Amino acid sequence: MATKRSAIVTGSSQGIGAAVAERLARDGLAVTINYSGNEAAARALADRITASGGQAIAVKADVSDPAAVAALFDETERAFGGVDVLVNNAGIMRLKPIAEADDDLFDRHVAVNLKGVFNGLREGARRIREGGRIVSFSSSVVGLYQPGYGVYAATKAGVEAMTHVLAKELGPKRITVNAIAPGPVATELFLGGKTDEQVAQVTRMIPLGRLGEPGDIAGAIAFLVGPDGGWVNGQILRANGGAV
Repeated sequence: MATKRSAIVTGSSQGIGAAVAERLARDGLAVTINYSGNEAAARALADRITASGGQAIAVKADVSDPAAVAALFDETERAFGGVDVLVNNAGIMRLKPIAEADDDLFDRHVAVNLKGVFNGLREGARRIREGGRIVSFSSSVVGLYQPGYGVYAATKAGVEAMTHVLAKELGPKRITVNAIAPGPVATELFLGGKTDEQVAQVTRMIPLGRLGEPGDIAGAIAFLVGPDGGWVNGQILRANGGAV
C-alpha cells in the first residue's frame, strides 16, 4: 500500500514554522513538528492538525546536534514510513553591529542557522525518498545587507551556497533542493525588541505596503514542495513583497 507523503518541519512549534506545518498538513502531508524548547505549543499544534483530520507528531530535537537530527528522521520514519520533504526552518536572529558582536552570538548563529541546516541537509540527502523535496530558510537580508545583520546574513549566505550545491548532488535522485528568503514577517522573531517606528520604517521599504504574514511564506513553500514546483531546483525564492 502506498504511504502518504511525509514532511519534517524544523522549528515549527510557532511562527512561520507552525504556519508551514499547518499548510502542508492541509495539503495532505503527514507532518513532523520539531521543537527544541516549546513542547506545549508543538503538541498543541499536532493535536489541532490531528483533530482536523490530518496526521502529525511532535518531536524534540536541537538541530545543532547531528545525533538529534538523525533521531528526528528516525521518529518520522517510524511514524510515517519514510521522509519525503524537509523544511529547514529552525533559526535564531540576534542583531548586533559586527564590532559589538561577541563570540557567543557568532557561535550560536553558526550552530543553529548554518550547522543546523547542514545537519538537516546531510541527513535528508541520505534518507529522503526519491522524488522528495528540501526547502531551507535563507533571508532577504542577503541582498539588503542592513547594519546589524552581519552575522545573521553570513549564516544565511552559507545556506544559499549549500542549497545550490546540494541541488546538483541530489539531481540523480530527483530530489529538488531550494531555499526561501523571506523579507520581514510579522512574527515574534522579527517584531521582538523593535519599536513601532522601527517596524514602520521597515514596512516602508516594502512596495506592497505591509509586512509579510506567516501564511505568505507557507504558501510559497507549499508551491515548492507540491506538484507544481517540481521543475524549480537549486533556486532562492525571495518572498518579500518586492523589498529587494
